Amino acid sequence: MRGGTVDGLYYEVHGGPAAGRATVILSAGLGGSGAFWAPQMAALTSRFQVVLYDHRGTGRSVRTLTDPHSVAAMGDDIIKIMDGIGLDRAHLVGHAAGGNAGLALALDHPDRIDKLVVVNGWSRPDPHIRRCFDTRLALLNNTGIAAYVHAQPLFLYPADWLSANHARLEAEEVHHIHGFPDPDVMRARIQALLEFDIDADLERIACPVLVSASADDMLVPLACSRRLAERLPNAVLDIAPWGGHGFTVTAPEAFNAAVVNFLEGT
Repeated sequence: MRGGTVDGLYYEVHGGPAAGRATVILSAGLGGSGAFWAPQMAALTSRFQVVLYDHRGTGRSVRTLTDPHSVAAMGDDIIKIMDGIGLDRAHLVGHAAGGNAGLALALDHPDRIDKLVVVNGWSRPDPHIRRCFDTRLALLNNTGIAAYVHAQPLFLYPADWLSANHARLEAEEVHHIHGFPDPDVMRARIQALLEFDIDADLERIACPVLVSASADDMLVPLACSRRLAERLPNAVLDIAPWGGHGFTVTAPEAFNAAVVNFLEGT
């Protein structure tokens, strides 16, 4: 592994650039940490060069945001990392915020993306997503970081998985509270997601897209992924029957297989 920073963005490159080996960039969701993708690393690094990074404002990256902040700016940050490590093109796998950033990137820089995987993403504001974010913001604003972090798994994981992994989640909660971004950064990131709307432009995204979704996602309705798959000109829809918003964590084997099959397919 080698790592570094570009314009304040922390990144890691895993696996060597062997001849004919494609590169996959992994972009996390609202939490922003590249560590989110730990369940995918073994499956992907055995086949690809893999780039992880922490979103601007989170993790080991600079803890301030571009002003104004937007999903398009999140996409521009991916270009900065690609330029910094000398990548002309790459595959991109993005979860929620990271998937939306991938869609924005495919619109603004279509020559830089080979294949795109959008996990539990959306193309326009959705009332249910807004209600969930409004609830999370109320916790953050009125009760504080600890309450926000404690409630977060309710939006991410199925109830039975939550019960079975209670001790793990309690341990992770301490880590997440310690590393939580400045509340103003989190508010701005959520606002950028709520303002994201490329619905009228979906037909202009020409790259192959795997739209990956979970049927029991508590945060992003399945209808959002169905709409992406129906409107994107070169899309395939893959629905996991169980796993919640974070099914990359709760059911990684099936997700990893679908992603590898898509990226390696012709």
